[in-house]
Amino acid sequence: MQLDNNLEWKMVSCEHLVEDEYIDFRKCAYELPDGTVFEPFYNYSRRDYAVIVATDEQGKYICVKQFRHGINKVTVEFCAGGLERLDGKEYGSNNGAMVETALEGAKRELLEETGYVSDDWKFLLKIPSNATMADNYANIFVAKNCRKVAGQNLDDTEFLNVHLYNRGEIDEMIQSGDFPQMAHVLALLLAEK
Repeated sequence: MQLDNNLEWKMVSCEHLVEDEYIDFRKCAYELPDGTVFEPFYNYSRRDYAVIVATDEQGKYICVKQFRHGINKVTVEFCAGGLERLDGKEYGSNNGAMVETALEGAKRELLEETGYVSDDWKFLLKIPSNATMADNYANIFVAKNCRKVAGQNLDDTEFLNVHLYNRGEIDEMIQSGDFPQMAHVLALLLAEK
């Protein structure tokens, strides 16, 4: 049986390949537990975000359809978005007063992207979005009995449509690959516990 001591890697060097208001993309060298140094390891910072499993007063899931350039496809997912920072950057961990709370961000994103609001919110989990390469976290919420109060108020790069689905339709989209966001599938499963 192998012991779990000395599993941590030590950063030896780090070069910021791209560091602007959107991302901090790095090329790093690490000393491994056996003393060898290996490089390159690439990692990046993005801002923390909220994922909202929202249902309307009839129990339908409120989803958005939009293009995702990572997989070059229009997908269906839950409403989600980055927590806003007061310094204008799109990356970095929660710095207290510098970032809106996860619940504030979730409520804002739901209203902006869908025009819906809720008085029935529940926080489920904060989890790394991609622990292998990124340092940001997904904050998962449930919002029930949502009601439509406004139109969309989208960012300049957001082009999305709102759709309502029942659970069977979402299951079919998960199986077909049309609902591919891993954190969103996790959010759905957690919401049903």
